[in-house]
Amino acid sequence: MSRAALLVLADGRFPAGGHAHSGGAEAAVKAGRITDAATLEHFCRGRLHTTGLVAAALAAAAVLGLAVDELDAAADARTPSPALRTTARRLGRQLVRAAHATWPSTELDALAREFPKGAHQPVVLGLTARAAGLEPLDAAYCALYESVSGPATATVRLLSLDPFDATGVLARLAPELDRVADRAVESARRALTEGVDVLPAASAPLLEIGAQAHAAWPVRLFAS
Repeated sequence: MSRAALLVLADGRFPAGGHAHSGGAEAAVKAGRITDAATLEHFCRGRLHTTGLVAAALAAAAVLGLAVDELDAAADARTPSPALRTTARRLGRQLVRAAHATWPSTELDALAREFPKGAHQPVVLGLTARAAGLEPLDAAYCALYESVSGPATATVRLLSLDPFDATGVLARLAPELDRVADRAVESARRALTEGVDVLPAASAPLLEIGAQAHAAWPVRLFAS
């Protein structure tokens, strides 16, 4: 295992397309739910414990070798919004391209053949982590960090929020991120013997509703 590979995968400059997505922050800003660092922290905490937990568990399960088709179906079932499902598959397809160039893998090749339009991004993230020689906990951390760093970075652009304040939000969430990562890996290990139905299915209805509305905007800074 290489810890340096984790840094590469978690780097916001890794060319997986995440920079073009706000994680729901753009819709939340317009709705008045994010107005400053305090409300950004509230928003990110909600993502961490819902969509973040789900993504982290799926990614960890993929590292552990659970069947990709079952994990992708589980991700689909946990993503009610058609707009978010489309986004997740688009990001998954882009991540396969970046991962193939960085850590070539027969499993990633097989995934690309099985899901030509893209598998859900957390599932691809897990297979990418596996190809990079990382552990389930590493994949969970990557997924969770993405779930909060995307909105934090986007809000700097959307509100001209001080980047120091946005980074402070991420630092304050770090202890919770540790705990959620452990929960995600624990559930992924249970899924090895009990099946994917035991993976978390935490919901975030406002994110789903906001994503559908956002997809119909004629002008937007971010794709989602």
